[in-house]
Amino acid sequence: MKISTIDNFPNSPGVYLMKGNSGDILYVGKAKNLRSRIKSYFTRSRDSRYHIRFLMARVVDIDYILTDTEKEALILENTLIKKHRPRYNMNLRDDKTYFSLRMDMNVEFPRLTIIRKVLNDGARYFGPYSSASAAREVVKQLYKLFRLRHYPLETCRRRGRPCLFYQIGQCSAPCTGHISREDYAALAEGAVLFLEGKNRDLLKNLKKRMAEAAAVENFEEAARYRDLIQSIEVTVEKQKMVVQGGDMDVLGLYREGDFLEIAVLIIRGGSLIGSRTFSLSWEMDDAEGISSFLSEYYNRDVFIPHEVLLPVQIEDHEAFEELLSEKKGERVTIVFPRRGNKVDLVKLADRNAETAAMEKRSAKTGTENTLKELQQRLHLTEIPRRIECYDISNIQGQLAVAAKVSFLEGMADKDNYRHYRIKTVTQANDYAMMYEVLSRRFKGDASGIDLPDLIVVDGGPGQLNVLTEVLRELNVTGVAAAALAKSRVNGEMTSREIARSDERVFLPGRKNPVVLRQNSAPLLLLARIRDEAHRFAITYHKKLRRKETVRSSLTDIRGVGEKRRKILLRHFGSLKKIQEATPEEILQVTGIDRRTATTVWEHFHGENSMENRNEES
Repeated sequence: MKISTIDNFPNSPGVYLMKGNSGDILYVGKAKNLRSRIKSYFTRSRDSRYHIRFLMARVVDIDYILTDTEKEALILENTLIKKHRPRYNMNLRDDKTYFSLRMDMNVEFPRLTIIRKVLNDGARYFGPYSSASAAREVVKQLYKLFRLRHYPLETCRRRGRPCLFYQIGQCSAPCTGHISREDYAALAEGAVLFLEGKNRDLLKNLKKRMAEAAAVENFEEAARYRDLIQSIEVTVEKQKMVVQGGDMDVLGLYREGDFLEIAVLIIRGGSLIGSRTFSLSWEMDDAEGISSFLSEYYNRDVFIPHEVLLPVQIEDHEAFEELLSEKKGERVTIVFPRRGNKVDLVKLADRNAETAAMEKRSAKTGTENTLKELQQRLHLTEIPRRIECYDISNIQGQLAVAAKVSFLEGMADKDNYRHYRIKTVTQANDYAMMYEVLSRRFKGDASGIDLPDLIVVDGGPGQLNVLTEVLRELNVTGVAAAALAKSRVNGEMTSREIARSDERVFLPGRKNPVVLRQNSAPLLLLARIRDEAHRFAITYHKKLRRKETVRSSLTDIRGVGEKRRKILLRHFGSLKKIQEATPEEILQVTGIDRRTATTVWEHFHGENSMENRNEES
């Protein structure tokens, strides 16, 4: 593209689309001034930044779309990236699932729940936490401090009596009237203040309530507030304060060539509660990378803080502030700090990004060495970068399923996991089931497209023979085969010590198995892949069994057809909840009349049902 053509670009905000030879979109960007931004790329192509020259050498055309404001350009850019998925735009992924705590203060008796997605539904959200166990630990401590309810209100009220958590002092039993709505609301607000880090306000309120209780000689209530205050003070002492008040995300940056590592320090209520790191392939400069990261990250279901600290200055920060403020419903500021405590926080985030990059580089080197050693030990012609593993799960041939897991460069590639329902085998025959699954998997891939370097089956020589036969019949070449057999118990079971054999790897054309050194990296990798295939298969099998149990139980209800069974399951969510429902609750389901509601209830609670239960007991 010629500079003279770029001179015709408008000096207006908008989105530009860089295209390659075949018209495919290579990169989508936004700009406050389209002409100035596009010209800057052609100026950059003459400097030392190779990654920008590399992209621009492939660009043959640039289109643009005008917008009225920078905020509109941000929104349009994100829409076009999601639609076209350009090669050189940021593909934001991290290796963790994060959780948040949710409390809806508008319901009768608010309670805490652990969720994955932050929605704009008027509820309060706290976190994120790096794992469900971390979030559960926080909830566990809050129950001890504030005695919030644990279960849905309808479930508790159907019981008619307080649950076990009330007996051990971790629930105030609002469902059975053991606490007033006002007093419970005070507990819920206290939990919110605690999660928001507003401990001074919380302690001030509790001390006021303690004094009021003592003034009217309600010493038992005053003692409870005293104990709660002491517990909170002890808990607060264990938290590390990094900044005075407020919620903020602090971004750090580390770069090597076209590799970009971004760290996000998560500060809530002045406490550093966690961090996230993202490894990205990025061709543009750092400021544009941070801008693209902000657009991708905060368009996901994440908590938006009041302040975001950046390691580099971006030109469209005002548009981001407007967009995030609108999404949050409160004022959000984006800052590039130059002095003070906030600069130190950004430097800390930078160090976190660098450390994460070094750790990932080290792990990548270790994985490469493991794969090379595996290649040598199994006498493979190529390094097994993509490994697939297959496993079968069934009970005496019933509800038989198979699972395929795929590992790329030693890491689980879950986009290429697959479940299979066994269609042609009705008896317990693992060999026949394995033959069916492998034939279905490779029937259309004999051309070499989407083929792994190594296939591992769970089992011994029998399963391996099935695999090699399928590969031979379908003329699949360039794929290595192996079977991993679990360790066996050696000797008599009555002996004092139970010895186990080593895990063995069987290879085609070789009578004796390859015995890898126990706890060696190659064996641990194969075992991890095999165990993952087993987990994936048995999880699917259990899911089908649960569905079959529900289907069978509902099928037995006279006069309830497939349509009404689906309506009931969709409304209640599970067979157990249908069993627990009263006739009145069943009657409230759309499409269910009184006669059907009575029939369903009597099926689970009628005389025959009670007689059966008495016989079982």
